[in-house]
Amino acid sequence: MAGKKSSVPFGGTPEQEQQLREVIASLKGQAGALMPILQKAQGIYGYLPYEVQKIISDETGIPMEKIYGVATFYSQFSLNPKGKYRISVCLGTACYVKGSGDIYNALQQKLGIKGGECTPDGKFSLDACRCIGACGLAPVMSINEDVHGRLTVDDLDKILAQYN
Repeated sequence: MAGKKSSVPFGGTPEQEQQLREVIASLKGQAGALMPILQKAQGIYGYLPYEVQKIISDETGIPMEKIYGVATFYSQFSLNPKGKYRISVCLGTACYVKGSGDIYNALQQKLGIKGGECTPDGKFSLDACRCIGACGLAPVMSINEDVHGRLTVDDLDKILAQYN
């Protein structure tokens, strides 16, 4: 799986690449440098696409497999870009019992993506979370900072249409 590219085209800028190369130059050779390099790279790009992992590998000499392994092991890292609108469906107990699994599955179908992915146009990304603290409104999802509660599958088209 190492080296799999996202369906969303890489949109890195020369300025971002220069920032990344400066970060790598300041940290490479230090013991344990990979984690802070990956953290700063994600801060620059918002995620860790193949192209960024390749630059890190080329500049540090760390094999791509190790970089990919670290990036996929820690939940703080994302290999996929996040959409302009970041959808998070709560799959915690209260929400799940009230049907959030159906909401999550319907969103995957409507958006044509799996959890953790971003639509090819960069508009929506979809993730699951465990609890957002709105159990009284179960089932809930958030889109960026907006919380939508007491959801049914039938509500989704109307809600998604609000985000252009």
